[in-house]
Amino acid sequence: MKHPLLISALALAASIATLPVAQAALPTADGEGHALPSLAPMLEQTVPGVVNIATSGKVQEQQSPLFDDPFFRRFFEVPEQRRERTFSSLGSGVIIDAKRGLIITNNHVIDKADTITVALSDGRHIKAKLLGTDPETDVALLQIKADKLTALPFADSDKLRVGDFVVAIGSPFGLRQTVTSGIVSALGRSGLGIEGYENFIQTDASINPGNSGGALVNLRGELIGMNTAIFSQSGGNIGIGFAIPMNMVRDVTKQLLDHGQVKRGQLGAQAQDLTPELIQAFGLEHSSGGAVVNEVTPDSPAAKAGLKSGDVIIQINGKAVRDAGDVRTAVGLLRVGQKVEMTILREGKRKTVTARIEETKQVLSDGKDINPHLQGAVLGEITADSPLYGKIEGVLILNVERGTAAANTGLRKNDIITSANRINVKSMDDLRKAIGKNTSLLLNLRRGNSALFLYLQ
Repeated sequence: MKHPLLISALALAASIATLPVAQAALPTADGEGHALPSLAPMLEQTVPGVVNIATSGKVQEQQSPLFDDPFFRRFFEVPEQRRERTFSSLGSGVIIDAKRGLIITNNHVIDKADTITVALSDGRHIKAKLLGTDPETDVALLQIKADKLTALPFADSDKLRVGDFVVAIGSPFGLRQTVTSGIVSALGRSGLGIEGYENFIQTDASINPGNSGGALVNLRGELIGMNTAIFSQSGGNIGIGFAIPMNMVRDVTKQLLDHGQVKRGQLGAQAQDLTPELIQAFGLEHSSGGAVVNEVTPDSPAAKAGLKSGDVIIQINGKAVRDAGDVRTAVGLLRVGQKVEMTILREGKRKTVTARIEETKQVLSDGKDINPHLQGAVLGEITADSPLYGKIEGVLILNVERGTAAANTGLRKNDIITSANRINVKSMDDLRKAIGKNTSLLLNLRRGNSALFLYLQ
């Protein structure tokens, strides 16, 4: 016995085959007259809200560290001023406020750009103003002056489920207004090392270079995420793409609009993931998530709230905590002065503690006050609001002024001094004690994912 669907399909195919050649066309309805499912109606309303972004700027060319040595420069008559090169890049963006002309995109799309041009779906090209950026979440906020703009409505990204259908819209490889579809493959992806604060939506909707900053929407055309990155060994899409949840983007955008940057505060507690061994050690029957507090800074908001080492955080502001990354991301998105309510397990008992986020107190030091070789460097400790906090110990170089002793010795912004003269360094006091009155220095630095020694004499 033939299946009814197969009979209908054969009947439809037979009826199409009998049509005259001049009238042959793709069907617009099934055999019973019902319209074929299509995303076209939704996309006609949504696509105009996604824009193409072109940037250009100038950056200094990378050169060998030898060129930072003044003796080497004098001997080989190397000019003091570094050569610059012009760069250009393409990306995508999403209009979120038509009246004010507000557009969101990724920070890495507009990073170091001198000129930002937005291309609308109707062919208009408009210069954009940068209102603010947050590199730690890779979010940037732009503004253009134009009328007849289309803004995309927001959806609650916390309500997403694995398996929900999604559509990605952007400009992959510069191909404007490209649409791909797929599903939500996973939620809450973190620990990828792409950004400082991660809580990605994973999708198999094709995302490629140029899609960054574009829209990830649901089948109602509501914005649920901003396309940001892909996992690929070839540079092309292999079905693993990542988008920043819209709730996170919305929180960051509010601060960028108000302050031009994100003013992160501190809780003063450090947490780590629960392992099977820790679950057993703390007497937990089972665990579907959570993070155990392993350090509480004295006189911090966490300490004032009564949080203790050994507490297991299972919820923050009513939202379940899966791991330590959730704790850091949740706290990192809160503003100074906001309250954070934490549900914890202490000795097997459920308890709620409330803390108020305080401003991070960063003590800066001028390198010249520590050693002449460090003149021109601004040093500081790794504070709780930094993505590096709890991952590495040392003193962070916050800035290096060009043409100074620190720059000439090869020190760079974001270098981390982990030891000085073979003595481990965890704080500014440690650095001062390790250097003492020595004129020569042997520094061990962490630079990105690599490490190196610098001998200064």
